[in-house]
Amino acid sequence: MAGTTVIDDGAVEQAFALAAERSGIATGDAFERSLQYVRDTMGQSKIEVFRVLADGDEAAAQRANAAFEDAYAEIVVRDGVAEVEGAADVIGELRAAGASVTFTTGFAPTTRDALLDALGWHDLADLALSPVDAGRGRPFPDLPLTALLRTGATSVASMVVVGDTRSDIQTGTRAGAGLVVGVLTGAHDRAALLDAGADVVIESVRDLPALLGLRGE
Repeated sequence: MAGTTVIDDGAVEQAFALAAERSGIATGDAFERSLQYVRDTMGQSKIEVFRVLADGDEAAAQRANAAFEDAYAEIVVRDGVAEVEGAADVIGELRAAGASVTFTTGFAPTTRDALLDALGWHDLADLALSPVDAGRGRPFPDLPLTALLRTGATSVASMVVVGDTRSDIQTGTRAGAGLVVGVLTGAHDRAALLDAGADVVIESVRDLPALLGLRGE
């Protein structure tokens, strides 16, 4: 979602900074190192990120994750949220062509649903999945495979995974998706996405229908 269909505009980093301050998980000299780790692991399950930063202290990780979820929700209310240009139209076009569409995210369900509420997107896609819905988050293959099973898709070869981060690409390749597409509207650049295994990198999700042959462009 964030960075692929939803404009992030630094909200994840802002929420992490607030969570670090409120929970004490990354203070002083450790803050910049921790922030860089957050950048490097964009797209992964946030509780897993905090477990690494908490050095195995589960209680500290849970406190930091709760603080992050609260901070992100505050930012959404304060600043609003916007779609990546054309994202909703693209999803509608894909579904009209007979495809099932699933949002996947590293956010907890409460944060995911706050984004869907703010955008009015609860009925836009077939499903919206968080790591807790699938078992493990990115870069494991659980999210796309759960989407495939729940939508009744016929094969992994028919699945297209689209994302803006290395972990998005890795989850797609590990799930055996027939096409793994990187987009340049989020956290990681073309070189990082290709290095992670993307089959192709496009400027934005709005270019996806043409890539899939749904438009004569």
